[in-house]
Amino acid sequence: MLTLRIRVVAFAAAIAAPCAACAPTEAPESEAELEARARAVHAAALTIDTHDDIPFDFATPEVDPLNADRQVNLEKMRAGGLDVGFFIVYVGQGARTRDGYREAAEGAVTKFEAIHRMAEQMYPDQIEIAYRADDVERIHATGKLVAAIGIENGYVIGRDISLLADYFDRGARYMTLAHNGHNDIADSAQPRSQLGDALEEHDGLSAFGEQVVAEMNRLGIMVDISHISKDAALDAIRASRAPVIASHSATVGVQPHPRNLDDEALLALRDNGGVVQVVAYPAYVKATPPEKAEELAELRYMRGFPGTFGPDSLETMSSQDKFEYEMGIRALEVKYPPPSVVDLVNHIDYAVKLIGIDHVGISSDFDGGGGVLHWDDASETPNVTLELVRRGYSEEDIAKLWGGNLLRVWREVERVAGETTPAPPPAR
Repeated sequence: MLTLRIRVVAFAAAIAAPCAACAPTEAPESEAELEARARAVHAAALTIDTHDDIPFDFATPEVDPLNADRQVNLEKMRAGGLDVGFFIVYVGQGARTRDGYREAAEGAVTKFEAIHRMAEQMYPDQIEIAYRADDVERIHATGKLVAAIGIENGYVIGRDISLLADYFDRGARYMTLAHNGHNDIADSAQPRSQLGDALEEHDGLSAFGEQVVAEMNRLGIMVDISHISKDAALDAIRASRAPVIASHSATVGVQPHPRNLDDEALLALRDNGGVVQVVAYPAYVKATPPEKAEELAELRYMRGFPGTFGPDSLETMSSQDKFEYEMGIRALEVKYPPPSVVDLVNHIDYAVKLIGIDHVGISSDFDGGGGVLHWDDASETPNVTLELVRRGYSEEDIAKLWGGNLLRVWREVERVAGETTPAPPPAR
């Protein structure tokens, strides 16, 4: 476990002892004292997680938002002091056809309705939807949890830009321009060959994508550059009159990955006034050592699986093979520890040093693949604050990382929208 080393502080020269070596010093902070201080800092901060995925049957008897077996539910948010969650309207990239666009829009509405059902019908005494940045603080002051809504993948508008206004009215306050696979708006950081994607399609943002960014600025929807290619991200930053966000991305400087932002993109985001929400997605946080993959393959081979190993493979093992396999997995996790809160905060450190404390935030991607050791669900959120305190971040800086920076961007997006002349209806 890391320990915070407190620099010895001598009394002022005017009252110093004659011998400097004999000067009184502050006692090092104990682990218990550090943890108590971190708890106080966490309780004082307004904590915002900008990416929490939901299934299509969210807010039904099958997936109760209160206590469903998920990384984020209302009970876990309370337990972990996670005040605000952006619940995500995500539809995966599909065919760019009339039927594909219709199905994507229907899927989006299903998730919008689920979020509203949670907040307005099932648990209105516990959580409320924020439509403006000021709403976040107002709702939080009442003691309720706060729900905000983000869209992941602009595929849900197809080619119909007027859908943005409809989604805005339903509560959407950011939209990720693309996801895995190119769409009509932008190139993806991870093209999908099964969709027929070339490495690039638009060389960044398409002409239609520029119109989408302008309409998002007009409405007051934050432009999200996570998941899109570097060229598309730079184009979106240049096109946007308001600050942009990266709702759930980490840094290439710590972990090279197509989904992470390199220094050029981070600096452009800073100059735009935006914020990168550093994400706790294991593959983006820390690379899996090739030795671990090799040893895992060998372990599976020894248990009778020389080829594909699927979810049902354990069920076909003998009890002895299953026991030995699980023991082998545990040994691998000890030998090659999974990404942890320490690795996540390494990315935060890197981003803060490069672009400054005012342009960095935190996100989990819970229930969408996110989660690292010691922050694997909302109830463990204080562990992130504890690691930030260990690194010497001040209470003010931690408040910025946990939500202050995101709220600043949100307010600026609202200001730009308020100054934008309404556009005529788009041509059909």
